[in-house]
Amino acid sequence: MMSKRDFYEVLGVAKGAEQAEIKKAYRKLARKYHPDVNQGNSEAEEKFKEVNEAYEVLSNPEKRKQYDTFGHSMGGQGGFDFNGQGFSDFGFGGFSDLGDIFGAFFGEGARGQGRSSARKGRDIKTEIILEFEEAVFGKELSLTIPKDINCSKCSGTGAKDGTKLKTCSQCNGKGKVMRSQGFFSVSSTCPQCGGRGKIIEEKCTECSGRGTVEKKEKIKVRIPAGIDNGQKVRVRGGGDAGSNGGPAGDLIIYVRVKEHPLFKRDGFDIFLDLPIRLTDAVLGAKREVPVLKNEKVKMTIPEGTQPGKVFRIRNEGVPDGYGRRGDLFVKINVEVPVKLNKKQKEKLKEFEDSLSDKNNPSTKGFFDKIKKFFKS
Repeated sequence: MMSKRDFYEVLGVAKGAEQAEIKKAYRKLARKYHPDVNQGNSEAEEKFKEVNEAYEVLSNPEKRKQYDTFGHSMGGQGGFDFNGQGFSDFGFGGFSDLGDIFGAFFGEGARGQGRSSARKGRDIKTEIILEFEEAVFGKELSLTIPKDINCSKCSGTGAKDGTKLKTCSQCNGKGKVMRSQGFFSVSSTCPQCGGRGKIIEEKCTECSGRGTVEKKEKIKVRIPAGIDNGQKVRVRGGGDAGSNGGPAGDLIIYVRVKEHPLFKRDGFDIFLDLPIRLTDAVLGAKREVPVLKNEKVKMTIPEGTQPGKVFRIRNEGVPDGYGRRGDLFVKINVEVPVKLNKKQKEKLKEFEDSLSDKNNPSTKGFFDKIKKFFKS
C-alpha cells in the first residue's frame, strides 16, 4: 500500500499555517480538482479526495493536534476515520454538479435563483446496419422505438385524476435539501420527494404514480449522406420523457456499415482494385470501371501500365456534406495468365527473345545495381 502524503503538503501550506490560509488553499484546490470540472479524469478524482481528507483533518483543531503529534498513524492501523462526509451520497465530495460547488464557494447568489428540480429524460441508444451505398448517399429510415412518454391520464404528474399534490414537508416544495460539509452548504436532491417538491397522495391508476408510460413510437430519421461506420446520429428529444417539467432525452443511433464486395472506403475517398490482362497492361486498353449507384465510367489504361499503378477518377467518392465529393482511386492488378498450352508458351518465348533492355528498364536497373554491389 502506498504511504499517504503529508496533509500540509497536499494543501500546499506550512505546518504553522493559520486556519484562514488552510481554508483558502482548500478552496483553490477543490475548485481545481472537482470531478465536474475534470470529467473522466481518475487522477483528478483521487486528488480531490486527497484534498478533502487533508482539509477535514487540518480544519479541525483537535484532529489537527493529533495529526501533528502522531501523523497518519493516529487512531491505530486504520488511521483517520475519513469518509468525505457523504462522498457516496453525492457522487464525489458531496456536489451534484458545478452549480453546487460554485454555490458552496460563493453563496446561493452565484447560482441565480438556484437549481430547478426538473430532470431531462433518459437518452435511448439503438443501432442500425446500413448497406455501403446507403451510408454514402444517405437514407430515410422509419424506426420503432420503445420509450417512456408522459402519461396522458395524469399529464405526467403521477397523481390520480381529480386529486392534488401535497407540498413536500422535508424540502418545503423546493425539491432540494441543504446539508453542511466542512465550510460548504451543499444542495442535494430531496430524498423524500425525489426532487419533485410534491408528494403524491393518490397515485394515477394508469401509470401507477410514475408519470410516464411505455409506448412504442414510430419515428422517421434522415441518415445524412457520407456517414461512416461507427458514427452516430443524435435525434434531439427522441428519448424518454423528462420529469418535473424537464425536457425529453435524446435518441442516439449508432451506425454500422456493411462491407462492399468491390469498394473500400477511407474518409470521403473510395478505393477499387481492378484486375486487367497482361496484354491490356502491355498494349493499353479502354475498360469500364464500376462506380457507385451501379453505374460505370470508361477509363483509359495506357500501354506499359505497371502493376500497382493507381488512377484517380475525380468526384466519384463520398459526399462530404458541403456539396463536394471525394474521389475514386483505381489500383491496377495485372493478372498473369495461367494454364497456357504449348503453342501459347512457344509464342510467349518468342516474344521474350525479342525483348531488349529498353523494354524492361526497371529490371535492367535492378540487376545493374546488383553487379555494382558485388564488385564493391
